[in-house]
Amino acid sequence: MTYLLAFSSPHTIELDGPSCSFLLTTLALKLKKGIGLAMFMLLNGTVSSGLGRAHVFMSQQHYQEQFRRFIGQTAWPGTLNVAVEGEVLAKYIALRTKAGIDTLDADPSSLELAQTIDVSGINSTRIRGFLRDGVSFGGATAFKAKISCLDKSVQCAILIPDLTRHIDVIEIISGTFLREFFEIEDGATVVIEIE
Repeated sequence: MTYLLAFSSPHTIELDGPSCSFLLTTLALKLKKGIGLAMFMLLNGTVSSGLGRAHVFMSQQHYQEQFRRFIGQTAWPGTLNVAVEGEVLAKYIALRTKAGIDTLDADPSSLELAQTIDVSGINSTRIRGFLRDGVSFGGATAFKAKISCLDKSVQCAILIPDLTRHIDVIEIISGTFLREFFEIEDGATVVIEIE
C-alpha cells in the first residue's frame, strides 16, 4: 500500500513499504503531542555510494569535538549519502540556501519550487572549519534529524559542507555506522525527519 502525505500545497511525500507504518505512527505521536506538521520536514531518498573521502574529514578531532557537542556523541568517520530528486530535491535546495550554499546548477523547476519552501523554523548549527599544517578544512552547516529505514530509526544530522560537488545528495552523519545498523546497501530507501 502507498500513502501520499500532503503537508502544505504543493508539497507531498509518497511512502510505501514497511517505512510507512513507522512514519505514520511518528506523525500521529507528534500530532497528539501538539507539535504540528509545520515544525518538521520529511525527506526520502536512495542510499548511494560516495567518493570515499568523507572519512578524511570526519576523523579530524576539530570536527569530532563539534559533532560531540551537536549530536551528543562523536560521529562515525564517514557519511551516508542519500540521493534525492523531485520535490525532495527542492526541499534539500531550500536547506542548502538556508546554509548559504548556492545551488545555481540545479534544474530551474527545483530552484523555483525551493523558493516556496519555508525553512525558517528549522534550526541549524554551524560547524567551523580550521587550518592544519597549511591545509584548509572547510566549515559546514548541520541540521539535527532522525533517519529511518524499515522499522528502525536513529538520531543523526544532515551535514551540508561549504564546499561540495553534490547538489542532489544529502550527507548524513551519526554516531552509528548507518549501513551496518540498518543492514542496507546502495539502492535502499531511507526517510529523514528534520525537527
